Amino acid sequence: MANFMETVKVNDLVTTWVEEHAADLIKWSTDIWNYAELGLEEYQSSKLLAEQLAKAGFTIEMGVADMPTAFVASWGTGKPVIGILGEYDALPGLSQKLVPEKKPIIPEGSGHGCGHNIYGVAAAGGAIAAKEWLEKEGIPGTIKFYGCPAEETLVGKVFMAREGIFDDADICLTWHPGSVNTIWSSSSLAMNSVKFNFYGKSSHAAANPEAGRSALKAVQLMDIGVNFLREHLIDPIRIHSTITNGGGGPNVVPDKAQIWYYIRAPHRSEVEETYDKLINIAKGAALMTGTEYDIDFITGCYEMLPNKILGEVLLNNMKKVGAPDFDQQDMKLAKELTDSFDPGMKELVVKTSGASSKLIEQLLHEEVVEPFDEGKSMSGSTDVADVSWNVPTAQFTTACAPIGTPGHSWQNVVAVGSSIGQKGMLSAAKILGLSVVELMLDADLITKANEEFINEIKQKGEYISPLPEDLKPPVPVKVKEMK
Repeated sequence: MANFMETVKVNDLVTTWVEEHAADLIKWSTDIWNYAELGLEEYQSSKLLAEQLAKAGFTIEMGVADMPTAFVASWGTGKPVIGILGEYDALPGLSQKLVPEKKPIIPEGSGHGCGHNIYGVAAAGGAIAAKEWLEKEGIPGTIKFYGCPAEETLVGKVFMAREGIFDDADICLTWHPGSVNTIWSSSSLAMNSVKFNFYGKSSHAAANPEAGRSALKAVQLMDIGVNFLREHLIDPIRIHSTITNGGGGPNVVPDKAQIWYYIRAPHRSEVEETYDKLINIAKGAALMTGTEYDIDFITGCYEMLPNKILGEVLLNNMKKVGAPDFDQQDMKLAKELTDSFDPGMKELVVKTSGASSKLIEQLLHEEVVEPFDEGKSMSGSTDVADVSWNVPTAQFTTACAPIGTPGHSWQNVVAVGSSIGQKGMLSAAKILGLSVVELMLDADLITKANEEFINEIKQKGEYISPLPEDLKPPVPVKVKEMK
């Protein structure tokens, strides 16, 4: 079999398929942008992607891991099995018209502030493009597209990993919309999402407060304890919270209250250690207030393990495809969005990403650069990390928004719904398609990627799901009723 690097027709057929179907991919991404469905409610978005993959010859298994909007689309037979991850959930409160000023379509509605409307579509496009070439050439192997819901709440892939959905894959590839064309080589923060519920006794807050037991005071005392704990935690650990229930009127001692914490740390073990400390603080708060408490464990995730071998494959194909080809209209929109940033925001975003300060002078990224985040850890979390602890995984970013665009912002919603994001999406589809074919043709690369993975797991320890065994995905009641 000819070496992939010498097989010009692979590049031609895969990239040509994406170009010929660009209008379809753009329509799919626009539809999902308009749906703007929250995690575990992505009925229309997941259906759209599943139907298009089915039309292309993939076999669909819907509702995997007890989540109605999670699915697996499979094509081919035998080894290797190459997985591609796709996401399609939106964010609350980011409804936005496609204009360069803050104007929600629906007040307090949802919007695609992280670009998942183009994320899942590029992944599906890459899978189909690779399938077309492999089928034409009669190359054995299996492609699996994993439809992953609820990434924003770090739910989908964690529950899928616990149920063994990724176990038969030899490798997994993915991408994420960004503002720079490069490989995502950094790790991420492991995390627990957990709610502490306190139960007291209500009474009249003026006439007989001594008869009551304030669940709100227990919440407040717990949060004070957590704040005092911060002094004794390593700097990268982050604990953030919101009081989701503090009672009703101030004249009634609240008998129920709840506080919701995100606990993040560079390593899973550090999250577990910090979580145990929070449980002890909750016990103390309950004792001080004469209340009782219980815990709603929502989800948890690991830190990312980026695979260098697969990262090199993605980077090489990114260099072949090149950066998105932006035009003057794209530049005009990028300038308008950049002008709307708060003073210093662009500089801050570039600095915290670790990218070269030279990028600050640019509007849109028009080159492919070597990764600049290797050995670092991003300040956020991702459930892609849990896939990376089960199978060799790598990901990349393409320019889908102006340089310095804050994540989860209305400006990002505009960018990923415009031709800026769509051009980045088409580049990503080509890169994924080419990488799948290259890996199908070069078994040594998959072997080396797995050797790297095995060695890393030996050093860090085996994956143990952070989820309690009996925990079910938090599918909203209204969604269950729709099923």
